[in-house]
Amino acid sequence: MTTTAHPATSRTTGRPIRHRHWLRTGWVMTASGWSANQFSALLGAYHADLGLTGATTTALFGVYVLGLIPGLFLGGPAADRRGRRPVVFVALTLSALATVLLMAGSVATGLLWPGRFLTGIGAGALLSAGSAWIKELSSPPYETHATAGAAARRSGLFLSAGFATGGLVAALIAQWAPAPMITAYLPHLVLSVTAALLASRAPETARTGGREPARTPDALATAPALATHGPAPHGPAPGVAFHRLVAPVAPWVFVAPSIALATLPGLVDAGLTGWRTVYAGIVTAVTPGAGLLVAPLARRLAARHRIATAVAGLAAVIAGLLLAAFAVARTRPDAALLAAAVLGAGYGLCVAYGLTEVAALAPPEGLARLTARFWALCYLGFCTPYAITLLTGLFAPATVLLTAVVPAAATLALITRRGAQRGARRGAHQGARPAA
Repeated sequence: MTTTAHPATSRTTGRPIRHRHWLRTGWVMTASGWSANQFSALLGAYHADLGLTGATTTALFGVYVLGLIPGLFLGGPAADRRGRRPVVFVALTLSALATVLLMAGSVATGLLWPGRFLTGIGAGALLSAGSAWIKELSSPPYETHATAGAAARRSGLFLSAGFATGGLVAALIAQWAPAPMITAYLPHLVLSVTAALLASRAPETARTGGREPARTPDALATAPALATHGPAPHGPAPGVAFHRLVAPVAPWVFVAPSIALATLPGLVDAGLTGWRTVYAGIVTAVTPGAGLLVAPLARRLAARHRIATAVAGLAAVIAGLLLAAFAVARTRPDAALLAAAVLGAGYGLCVAYGLTEVAALAPPEGLARLTARFWALCYLGFCTPYAITLLTGLFAPATVLLTAVVPAAATLALITRRGAQRGARRGAHQGARPAA
């Protein structure tokens, strides 16, 4: 006998429960993206106004990753043990402190290094704890109407919004406001406080100390509906599936935007004297903005085939690299802007795929940990601009960008083959089931 599960309803209204707690926690992801990209848009200004070399500004861009890795791997397990809320609040505090150090770096450039390092730690902890928090608040008992993959799309949208607006706002302030290396960072401090206030109103979702998380009376009404669901379908262990289908795609999530943000503007802006900072800000808005726009496409692709989003994302990265190589070879800012948009679309599709897979694979008690592993692999891509800087001492920049197409194409072929194998195994398994 088969029992059909119906969405749980409120005891008082009879309507499906539609809490919006995820909307409050989403701003945590925006604060994380903003903290990362506000510095990226100012790379040219640091070079022109403070006299920092191109190698130094690129290294400062990469120091962020050195802080981000421990932030992810400490923040994820801590969020599973202690809860999402305390980790988020500590991370927001560290992120705000990092911004203060970056502001002080305008008069003491040595403070830029710890500022960027702390930025990474705060952003990493926010990503791991925030992604897990949004995932759980987008699922029963807190919400009963969300579609599959909704949590991943929500996390990606809020993160992309932070990436897009953080860089653009910082660039515009730096272009026209007084004391630009200080005032450009003020909006992030306001956003951090706002995100903390909003998150304080969201319930804790992690099971800590052997206790169930607190639930509202309406949320408790979902228990009967949850009981009607059968066990999860059998499949490969989460770790195996993660390494086969998620890990190869993850680095390309940020290879694409890091090239667009940190590499392209400096290679094509020779004729933009006086407007270089604004141009960099536009690039930092266009790149993640394109990631936002492809969210509906990611949803449709995921409904067709589980790896279709990854395939489309990697194909967009390849196309973006080809366009970037052309733009650099011809010194075309307009073509570079188009390349940034295509690379941003690749970022948006790849991150939607990765977060959706992680949410599907991870058990509740290990969600933040697996999320942290995903983001750690993603942010390896942020080292790409530094590698390009080193290689351009030996090869033309356009040649280096063309060379990057080779591993991207290899990853696309690998994921396509593994996805086909997975589909074939699933079909064979279903065909072997006895008739009802």
